Amino acid sequence: MEFKTFDFHPLVEAGIKAEGYIMPTPIQQQAIPLLLNGRDIMGLAQTGTGKTAAFVLPILHRLLQEGGRRHVRALIVAPTRELAEQIHEAICSLGGRTGLRSVTVYGGVGFNPQVEKIKRGAEIVVACPGRLLDHIGEGTIDLSKVEMLVLDEADHMFDMGFLPDIRRILRHLPQKRQTMLFSATMPQEIRHLAKDVLNNPVTIQVDVTAPALTVSHAVYPVAQHLKTLLLIELLRHTDTESVLIFTRTKHRAKRVGEQLIKNGYRATSLQGNLSQARRQAAMNGFRNGTFQILVATDIAARGIDVTHISHVINYDIPATTDDYIHRIGRTGRAARSGDAYTLVTNDDDDMVRSIERILGSTIERRTITDFNYDVSAPQKDKEFARPPQQPRPAGTSYGAKEVIRQKTVRGSR
Repeated sequence: MEFKTFDFHPLVEAGIKAEGYIMPTPIQQQAIPLLLNGRDIMGLAQTGTGKTAAFVLPILHRLLQEGGRRHVRALIVAPTRELAEQIHEAICSLGGRTGLRSVTVYGGVGFNPQVEKIKRGAEIVVACPGRLLDHIGEGTIDLSKVEMLVLDEADHMFDMGFLPDIRRILRHLPQKRQTMLFSATMPQEIRHLAKDVLNNPVTIQVDVTAPALTVSHAVYPVAQHLKTLLLIELLRHTDTESVLIFTRTKHRAKRVGEQLIKNGYRATSLQGNLSQARRQAAMNGFRNGTFQILVATDIAARGIDVTHISHVINYDIPATTDDYIHRIGRTGRAARSGDAYTLVTNDDDDMVRSIERILGSTIERRTITDFNYDVSAPQKDKEFARPPQQPRPAGTSYGAKEVIRQKTVRGSR
């Protein structure tokens, strides 16, 4: 099957050809005919399966086929700014010849510039829940004519606490609409949401529990305090193109990124404390090769769509097997091979076994020759530790706070 089989509007076809799309991915093969026929769908698919084009192309086709211009007819809700921008870019590239307008709406940037873009007219809005509700509250956006709704990466919207916001947004949309819900996993809360928002949906499931076969896996046992040193040594011993490193916290992402820069790597970090301009600069720099290494948290990394990532390194093991699959789905894409390395401590044994059950095989344990694994952990804060308090000689006076403390203690006896 080729894309021309779908018989898209000629202006959409032109965008497909310009992007070099020839053969649709499995989720595109299944979803596009249903969406062109107006069906609601629930798509279960990992990052990198082509789901963005699976819903963007039918939206563009329908907007050209019928209805008016310069009012919001399609709403796409995403959990993060990066994912919203990625979807917006896909709309602009695939729909560049259609004349249809797309606007992004998310926090961390100015409110009024978004208002001006909305006023100028756009058929498609790609939004994060919080800022969209701000616009709804201020009356700066009209969703009463929305014909198509997409809830993308619904499981991560649940993880980030957005489900109540989603339900508030739904109250401002027409009941009669086509709805598409995409999620990598299907926790009970998402099933309830799907039941409430979808009308007689068709479920599409593509490689939900199995990671890409083009990715090889390895774990590197190491003590927690030696992780950064091992990471640097691992990078020195590995032939890499573009590397994505995952950490558990935004503070660790920043710290690891700084250490890599000090060791001469073209690295940057992506985490929640950055302004939107700096987040976008980090993403763009990673895409265009200015930065070879990007260190990010799971949430910050939502929306990273870079086909040439050769290695994913888990500095911290993910909390769930689904997160592991999501992370490594960013390498081994577009028919390329990729590698997934995970630094593990003794505390991670249970999660490693869970990942192995998903993979259906044992993950290779590796060590690096000549790396000193026996360096003891530093004594934390020894230099700044407060010396033990000496007992006061009899008759020594106490400060006001100490008098209050002693009264409190005596009164509690």
